[in-house]
Amino acid sequence: MTALPPPPPSDPAFAEGATVVVDGASVWFGPNVALNEVSCSFGPGVTGLLGPNGAGKTTLMRAICGMLPLGVGTVRVGGLDPRTEREAQRALALVPEEDASPGTLSARQLVRYAAALHGVRDRAAPERALETVDLVDVADRPVGGFSKGMLQRTKVAAALVSDPTILVLDEPLNGADPVQRVALIELFDRLGDEGRTVIVSSHVLHEVERLARRQIVLVRGRLAAAGDHRAIRSAIAGRPRQVLLRSSDPRRLAAALVGVEAVSGVGIDGADVVVSSLRALDLAHALPGVARRASIRLLEVRPLDDSLEAAFREVVL
Repeated sequence: MTALPPPPPSDPAFAEGATVVVDGASVWFGPNVALNEVSCSFGPGVTGLLGPNGAGKTTLMRAICGMLPLGVGTVRVGGLDPRTEREAQRALALVPEEDASPGTLSARQLVRYAAALHGVRDRAAPERALETVDLVDVADRPVGGFSKGMLQRTKVAAALVSDPTILVLDEPLNGADPVQRVALIELFDRLGDEGRTVIVSSHVLHEVERLARRQIVLVRGRLAAAGDHRAIRSAIAGRPRQVLLRSSDPRRLAAALVGVEAVSGVGIDGADVVVSSLRALDLAHALPGVARRASIRLLEVRPLDDSLEAAFREVVL
C-alpha cells in the first residue's frame, strides 16, 4: 500500500507513520448524529479508542473497516478507500463486540471457516492463528462451552487468519475475568509489537491505560481528547471524582476520612461510603494507611465515574 505523509507532530490526535487516517468524518442515523467531524489517525502499535456507550466508537470502527458510508469526510487505509478498494479491505480485520458464532462449531472449525471466507490458501494459517491466541489445546471443543475470554480469543484467531496489518477490536475485554483480561492485553501488546495497527475500544479509562500507551477519546460522537494516559488524565484534572468504599466498619471509615487532605466530601449510603476528591491519585495513596490506622478492613474500592461519560462530559460542551 502507498505510504502516507507524516501527520502534524504537535497534534496528539494524529499518529506517526499513520496507516489509518480519518478526516472530518460525520455519520448520521436519521436525526441522530453518531459521529461529528472526527479527525484522527492510527499507526503501528496499540491505540485505545475510549468513550462511554453510545459515544460513536463502534460507528468509527465500522467506518474504518468500510462497513458503512460517511455522510461527510473521508477514511483512508494506506491511502485507499476501505469501502471500494480491495487492497485496503485485505489489510483490515474487525473483531465485533457481539457474538454470532454457532455454538456447536469448534474453535478450529470457525477459524478454518474464516480462512475459507477470506480465500486464504495457506493451509497452516488456521493453526498459526490458534497458536497465536493459545487455543490449540482446546481448539476441537465446541465454542458454545467456552468462557467469554476463550470466545474472545477465538474471534481474534478468526480475524488473524488472513494476516491483517490492521486489527480493529470492539470492546474485546467485555465479560472477561481478570486472568483472561491479562492474557488478552498481553496478546494485543504482542500484535502491536509485531508492527500491526491495533485499535481497541473500551468504555473504562483504567482498562485502556493498561493496554494502550496512546488513546483517542470520543464522547457524543465528537473527539474529546487524545494522547497518552497522562494527557487524558490532565484533561479531567480539577474535576471531582467519586469513589465507592466497602469496609468492615463504614461509619468509622467515613469519620477517619474527614480529615484527609485529598478528600473533598464523604457520604454514607447504607453500607457504602462514597468519597469525593479532586485528587483521586492522592486519595488512592492515602486510603490504605487510613484504613490500617483505624483497624478497618477494606472490602472494595471502586470508582463510580470511570465510565468516561462523567469524566469527559465537560470537555465537549
